[in-house]
Amino acid sequence: MRSRQSGRSLLGALVALAGAAAAWADASPVPVTVAYGSLAFARCTLAQAGQAQTVPARCATLQVPEDRSSANGRKIELAIAWVPSTAKTPARDPVVMLAGGPGQSALEAFPLVYPAFREILRQRHVLLVDQRGAGRSNPLQCPGTLNDEALRLLDTAGVDEARRLTTDCLQELGPHVDVRAYTTTAYIADLEDVRRALGIAQFNLVGISYGTRVGLEYLRRHPASVRTVVLDSVVPPSLALGNEHAKNLEAAVDAQFARCTADVECTKRFGSPRARLDDLLQRLREHPQHVTYRDPLTNEQRADEFTDAALASVVRFHSYAPQLFGMLPMLLAEAANDQFGNLMAQSRMLEQLIGEQIYVPLQLSVMCAEDAPGMRVDPADAGTLLGTEFVEYTLAQCAVWPRGTPPKDFHGAVKSDLPVLLLSGELDPVTPPRYAEEVQRTLPNSRHFVFRGQGHSVLGVGCGPRLVAEFIAAADAKALDGNCLDRLQYSPPFGGSYGWDP
Repeated sequence: MRSRQSGRSLLGALVALAGAAAAWADASPVPVTVAYGSLAFARCTLAQAGQAQTVPARCATLQVPEDRSSANGRKIELAIAWVPSTAKTPARDPVVMLAGGPGQSALEAFPLVYPAFREILRQRHVLLVDQRGAGRSNPLQCPGTLNDEALRLLDTAGVDEARRLTTDCLQELGPHVDVRAYTTTAYIADLEDVRRALGIAQFNLVGISYGTRVGLEYLRRHPASVRTVVLDSVVPPSLALGNEHAKNLEAAVDAQFARCTADVECTKRFGSPRARLDDLLQRLREHPQHVTYRDPLTNEQRADEFTDAALASVVRFHSYAPQLFGMLPMLLAEAANDQFGNLMAQSRMLEQLIGEQIYVPLQLSVMCAEDAPGMRVDPADAGTLLGTEFVEYTLAQCAVWPRGTPPKDFHGAVKSDLPVLLLSGELDPVTPPRYAEEVQRTLPNSRHFVFRGQGHSVLGVGCGPRLVAEFIAAADAKALDGNCLDRLQYSPPFGGSYGWDP
């Protein structure tokens, strides 16, 4: 059972917006159709629930040790998908997509981002490897404890309840799972095992959000195995995930609302959305609203409580995509007039579609090992949308979650002369452009493009797919002509019930 993310608790970590959970489904029980290296691949289909888009692929598994320090111990299976190139003679070095999270399945995320890879597929195969603990790679799940309903209530339940649920999850996983072994470092070793099994000399890496941490760490540990690297929405190695979530969101929200206040018609209709948001947050802290609404996914009539945490969640998830953010002035205006139905419906939909992507125990294993030691509660965050709860909940959960030990240089800068292309959204509320700038300082053969007016994960925006394909083909970031990005425009600052309504 994959669990949804709340607005403020631990379950609000980096997420590359790759849509709802997807299914791994065999097209038919056919025998092996092709072999790559030592692995036998059968036909399969990657399909996303609720979406018409399906991706034909070939799927295989590879056994690896759960505990990398004990090769003779328990084995786990990695799920692998090979998306064939459309070229008659594809290049020998495939592209590996590294999904976000932490805790997202690459195979499940790929169908929605597939359009961004069409140009790449004209020249190269795309390889997907589910991170151990996600998807079909020995998934870590706690449906009896860290389930949808429990996680939804965490924001109001407190850190003691978060600690209790986390302890119960460990018991539910049982003694045959060592959660210390499910880290970025272990995933890097898994990817290298996959490369060797396939008999491939080098990978081209495309990391999205948390996947950029994976890509950078793979580059650090196995530089000879890498040809090129694309980093979309960059997580610098120095960052402890969560420490700056609140500040980054505030900056992005203020920047996007400023576009409304600078627009005469938007101001006329909605006044100051930021002031209205702050008023609503305070009102909801004091008196949560009981709301009757129609569930946008089931069309059922429902009744639920709308809280300040739910409002923060809606604003946060809308901020990932400025195209969605333009809805907020209208939604906030409705709520100010005691019409919470549309906000509640948005909250419900986003919780289900986005939260189902994350395998929560894997997220805990990664963050407790790699981020919690550097996380600090900043009192200055208390008055923000996210507040201090994210860090407080993470530290509470990690106090009882067994953690692995990353290498000593894990948070140090990655230095490399290999070609690297960095992409950022100007208005990204999670990984702002300054993160890519930090990483770029030790990558002399790199180029950084900032996508005007865009949010989190920009690989598929505008001419992004073509630029990335050209970069991978030529292995030369500095030769790219990025003038096509000048055509990107800001999304309208507000919309009406039927779309953009200037």
